[in-house]
Amino acid sequence: MKPVLLILLSLFSTSVFAQQFNISGKITDEGGKLIPFASIYVKNTTKGVSANSEGSYQLRVNAGTYNIQYKAVGYTQQSKSVVVNADQTINISLQIETYQLKDVTVHAGGEDPAYAIMRKAIKKRKTYLNEVKAYTCDIYIKGLQKLLAAPKSFMGFDVQKATNEAGLDSNRRGIVYLSESESKYSFVRPDRVHEEQVSAKVSGRNRAFSFNRASDMAVNFYENYEKWEGMSNRPLVSPVADNAMFYYNYKYIGTSVENGETINKIEVIPKRAHDPCFEGVIYILDDSWRIYGLQLYITKKANINFVDTLKVNQQFFPVNEKNWMTSSIKFEFTGGLFGFKIGGYFISIYKNYDLNPDLSQANFNEQLRITKGTAKDSAYWEQARPIPLTGEEIVDYKAKDKLAKKRESKEYLDSLDKANNKFKPVNLLFTGINTRNRYKKEYFHYDPLIGSMLYNTVEGFAIDYGASYSKLVDTLNNRYFVVNGKVRYGFSNHLFNGSAGVAIPLQRFTLGLNGGSDVVDLNSLAPMSTFVNTLHSLLAQQNFKKLYQKQFASASLSGRITGGLKGSALVEWANRKWLPNTTAFSIFDPHAHQFTSNNPLQPDQDVPLFPENKSLTLNLRASYDFSNKYETYPSGRRYLPSKYPTISVNYTKGISNALGSDVDYDKISADISKTDISMGFYGSSSFFIGAGKFLNAKSVFYPDYFHFAGNEVLSYKPRINRFLLLDYYDFSTPDKYIEGHFEHNFSGFITNKIPLIRKFKLQEIVDVNYLYTPQLKNYTELGFGLQYLNIRAMYGISYNGGTQAKSAFRLGISL
Repeated sequence: MKPVLLILLSLFSTSVFAQQFNISGKITDEGGKLIPFASIYVKNTTKGVSANSEGSYQLRVNAGTYNIQYKAVGYTQQSKSVVVNADQTINISLQIETYQLKDVTVHAGGEDPAYAIMRKAIKKRKTYLNEVKAYTCDIYIKGLQKLLAAPKSFMGFDVQKATNEAGLDSNRRGIVYLSESESKYSFVRPDRVHEEQVSAKVSGRNRAFSFNRASDMAVNFYENYEKWEGMSNRPLVSPVADNAMFYYNYKYIGTSVENGETINKIEVIPKRAHDPCFEGVIYILDDSWRIYGLQLYITKKANINFVDTLKVNQQFFPVNEKNWMTSSIKFEFTGGLFGFKIGGYFISIYKNYDLNPDLSQANFNEQLRITKGTAKDSAYWEQARPIPLTGEEIVDYKAKDKLAKKRESKEYLDSLDKANNKFKPVNLLFTGINTRNRYKKEYFHYDPLIGSMLYNTVEGFAIDYGASYSKLVDTLNNRYFVVNGKVRYGFSNHLFNGSAGVAIPLQRFTLGLNGGSDVVDLNSLAPMSTFVNTLHSLLAQQNFKKLYQKQFASASLSGRITGGLKGSALVEWANRKWLPNTTAFSIFDPHAHQFTSNNPLQPDQDVPLFPENKSLTLNLRASYDFSNKYETYPSGRRYLPSKYPTISVNYTKGISNALGSDVDYDKISADISKTDISMGFYGSSSFFIGAGKFLNAKSVFYPDYFHFAGNEVLSYKPRINRFLLLDYYDFSTPDKYIEGHFEHNFSGFITNKIPLIRKFKLQEIVDVNYLYTPQLKNYTELGFGLQYLNIRAMYGISYNGGTQAKSAFRLGISL
């Protein structure tokens, strides 16, 4: 996902030599107004810095003679020859750039000359996209986010207290995030990257690494579109995309000359107000028709998320006689919601380009590397940063660094734990109780009482209450030792169950040991939640969930074997007992509904679905996603999703005549799946295809069958291998099956064209689901719906053997 918070300017070398001097000053316009984020760099080098938001700059150089160039978008570049043998203050006044209207040919119909220029730029797009096959560079990134306004409280949360503790002023305004970082960045076309963060500073966190990432700043308008996931549901069209003429109007502003290059200034204007397009200005070099720089922005009318306005400013400079590369990128944003108003920027400065690096494929398996030693102190940053701190930023660093030292002390952590661990009856009832010892890295959790209450026709009213303990034992890989347990009691059948488990980290793997007794779903996928079943049973006299008792002991080992290959092994012994209904209580008694038996295959007769039996099973599972790409953090390695599908294979052996086991079967299943396959402007697709077969079924009981994620109620939790209308239990099979699921999300491609409706940022969803079993034959579902944020409304129609079987609305909530 590409965060959209990032920023601008030149290049800088962090090497500190024996005789270095400072050239510093302020940059203003002719009227004395400060010019923020102007670029300052040494001519014919990639060494440069940026002014800060107050127009101040500082450039460190060795003794010598230099030609210093001062540049800001919209102003005439100024060069100054400087002899450096001591620190110097040089204040610069830049003149507003004047653009001349050169002689142009006006085509029939009075076409603006900008179109001829942009056609040439579009024609050269692929050339410049592929011009540099690989490069390395150093990147400095600075991020700043400020809270500009906030209410004193919000939905019971004390905002005033929280902002005071965070170091903001009494009006709840101030810096909430300030961070700097330096990275070494490698790139090989088309999309291989490796980034190593070598230094970082985060205000208020003395030993933390920065979440600034060069990859998140890496925009490339030579691509047809920018896909900023989260920021926009739709890809954003580049002004030089192959089909840009369909989306943009262009207006010729004029030309200027800089360093012997003629620069065309073109205004870009979306043809339609609500298309995913930028507005602003793009600068195109004459003759070569490459992008010289751009100042673009998007607003809420383009249906972006999270912010009201996002501005992007990108500047290029010649690295050699042939190639131009990015010198700086700045993202600036403002936004607000529910009385909160935020603003800020991210800026990146590039230096030390190598366009002929010696790189191997192995360099790019690790896409990001951040180690513990990246956090650097203030003394380091005084020498390293290419953008001077403003007065506000200096105060923020000093104040929050002191606060950070206090927060790291045992006394502070203990006092914080004491305040947060206070017992509150409301937590016991609704949210659960969480107590922690931050210094020892120990955590206790106790379930909420209300959430532990349930009702079903087998147990009647029941309580299913659990607690857990966890301790961080591997800080390098963020691994926890976990102990959990729970008790369950049914007030109608007077059946008591209890179970416990432990998870033990073992290098890359986790050993799990579990045992006890429990009441569990006959469908091993548990497609219906306990809460939803409770509501339907009490309010609508519909007991969809079917249950049995399992006394068990199990041991498992799971983890990543290597790269994209993950595996698990589970051995379980269980005694399984079918349970009858023991109550028919319901608050309401609708005439259309009545309770069914706990036997889903004979709903009118409360007869056992299977005899009491014992089972000893061995389950082996492996999955591979064709990717060995990962990110390394101080807390461990995180593997990244692959652009290829994930393949999984599952084998279960029912072992007979061991520990009294009554089962005897072999079953195997496999599936292939992929989510969020980009279709460009037309959204994204996902699919799941699975198949399974019993190779041997000498002794099989219903819980051993292949089960499917059906749905028979209004609400459901969407996932790619879920059916909209399939019965929960009726079509589970002891034989074989094939299932397929396809979903396409149009990401607002249709609804964004409808006035008023577009404001809701709806996403159009199409679902197709298929299932074959020897009993069911060909079962098909078609679903159509809309999604808003994580809530979707679907209308589904099912067909069995070509005949319509069912149709209904469904409401899905993704958490």
